[in-house]
Amino acid sequence: MMCSASRELAVLAKVLSAIVVGICVFPLIGFSQPPQIEWIEGPNIVTLGEDVAEIAYDGDYLFAYAEDTVRAMEMIGNPSSGHEVGMIVPRSEEYNWFIVFDHFPIGFVKDDDKDQIDSDALLKTIQEATENANITRRKQGFPAFHVLGWHEEPHYDETTNNLVWALLGESEGVQASGQVVNYNVRLLGRQGYMSVVLVTDPETLDTYKPDIDYIISNFTYTQGNTYAEFVQGDKVAKYGLAALVAGGAATAVAKTGFLKTVLKFGKFIIIAVVGFFAAIGRKFKSIFSRDES
Repeated sequence: MMCSASRELAVLAKVLSAIVVGICVFPLIGFSQPPQIEWIEGPNIVTLGEDVAEIAYDGDYLFAYAEDTVRAMEMIGNPSSGHEVGMIVPRSEEYNWFIVFDHFPIGFVKDDDKDQIDSDALLKTIQEATENANITRRKQGFPAFHVLGWHEEPHYDETTNNLVWALLGESEGVQASGQVVNYNVRLLGRQGYMSVVLVTDPETLDTYKPDIDYIISNFTYTQGNTYAEFVQGDKVAKYGLAALVAGGAATAVAKTGFLKTVLKFGKFIIIAVVGFFAAIGRKFKSIFSRDES
């Protein structure tokens, strides 16, 4: 008989599979002109969400607010989650990466399981869900996608309350450059968490990590929204750190039985589980044009 954790992972695998199947009907959208994005030049300080957090950045970066972020994401086939609060790209077109910010006000995420994150079990769950979804991907005419493994295993910093991991993925029928890595950071706050995802290719991740480190170091929750300001009576999330890695929204759905609530967290699932589409990298420069005129 499976233990409770094993049963939860088994249920989660089924839910993730259903989610992946659902989103695989969204092909990468063709376009003749890149979306017109209103980039906010640095140096600057911008507010994320409804005064939830702030980011300071220098002249090497450009920022776009939520509406433009949604427009850009939809152009590459990611339906809006409704939680986008901004994105950052490098000012120089020589660099091939972007960072997306989503805020999920799901309540205070307890870190009680920080020493119990089972990387092997989580990876197996994600891989099984992805492989199950590949059956439908092939029927829909899309190439199968495979999660190859951790590029960086999940780890949690108690000082900053940041959860970090990176997954490596690859699409069938794509050249070697088809491998893509998503570097994920979850910044825990009093009312929920900020999802920060760096999308790039594995060969250049180490080169670009200083950029995300710089961005994260200049991210701050506003007064009243920090993790340390939690007080008894605040809303508490229904899942912990391990569930954030496996697809936090899906775990909540598995527990409550309401699959429709996944729609509120759609892009998080896409990014965390199958958001490695190689075409994102190939079309990146034309999609996210740095036209600041």
